[in-house]
Amino acid sequence: MRIVALEEHVVLPALLDAWTKAGEPQIPQRGYGDDPLARRLRDVGELRLADMDDQGIDVAVLSLASPGVQNLAPTDAVSVARDANDTLAEIAAANPRLQALAAIPTPSPEAAAAELERAVTRLGFRGAMLYGRTGTSLADAAEFDDLYGTAERLRVPLHFHPQTPPRAIQDAYYSGLPHGVGPALAGAGLGWYYDLGVQYLRMVFSGVFDRHPDLQVIAGHWGEVVLFYLDHIGVLQEMAKLQRPLADYFRHNFWVAGSGTVSERYLRWTAEVVGTDRMLYSTDYPYTFGTRPGGFPFLDTSGGVARKFLEQAPFTAEEKAAIGSGNWQRLTGSSPD
Repeated sequence: MRIVALEEHVVLPALLDAWTKAGEPQIPQRGYGDDPLARRLRDVGELRLADMDDQGIDVAVLSLASPGVQNLAPTDAVSVARDANDTLAEIAAANPRLQALAAIPTPSPEAAAAELERAVTRLGFRGAMLYGRTGTSLADAAEFDDLYGTAERLRVPLHFHPQTPPRAIQDAYYSGLPHGVGPALAGAGLGWYYDLGVQYLRMVFSGVFDRHPDLQVIAGHWGEVVLFYLDHIGVLQEMAKLQRPLADYFRHNFWVAGSGTVSERYLRWTAEVVGTDRMLYSTDYPYTFGTRPGGFPFLDTSGGVARKFLEQAPFTAEEKAAIGSGNWQRLTGSSPD
């Protein structure tokens, strides 16, 4: 069974320089320093390939670590995205086990659509990675309509990755907790997923998918909470004057991956809601690779866990093969490399 893993993160020198200039925190989770996590984020050679072998991953689809270029000033976002995409294209061309999702400079919406066009038609990218909010603009903002129209016309998916909620939300909901757990809860603990899940719903309710009915979005982390409340949220579809039942948008416009959370409960629920023909695979490397202090076993994809999880899934061999790589090939119109 061949496995193509999406949402496999990387940090490039140009991005580190831009983040430093923008005053971003210089932490291992952003690729700074000599921590094993930081070194894995920066590596696109032997270390990454060895870890892929350890996990049982055949092909990794690289994307910039969150928030990509979406926290940069417009001019910087455009130049860094172009540099990153040129570099990612070179990395992918040099190794058939690596592909990439394009970086998109959403701080400059007009340039964002143009860079997606360039990345797909000139560099050969099969999709792009976005990070939800850009400044105060949410994913359903009208300024991104050309970007979504371009993705629909080019028939390439947009993978969304969460980022930390706005400061006001962090202060209101996640502050004042003991032992420093608040910032972690606001981020990868929980806040990330609610922040992006609400934006998915805003895209539906704002008519993004009615204007672009063939736009395809990849949602990680088992759908960013939304799938677990889809039936309940559906009571709003009449009030929102949706053209289709709410669930139809998620079964027609969304593809879902687990992002390294090897939970059979989430796996079964996702299959029940959207079907195995709209499920993809990802390990969220390197954030879920190896067992670190305070880590959780269901987030550890080392030691072949990533492959074993899919091999042992309660699906047919054909369904497992589709989740492992077939659905990605169908979504992107690509052939096995």
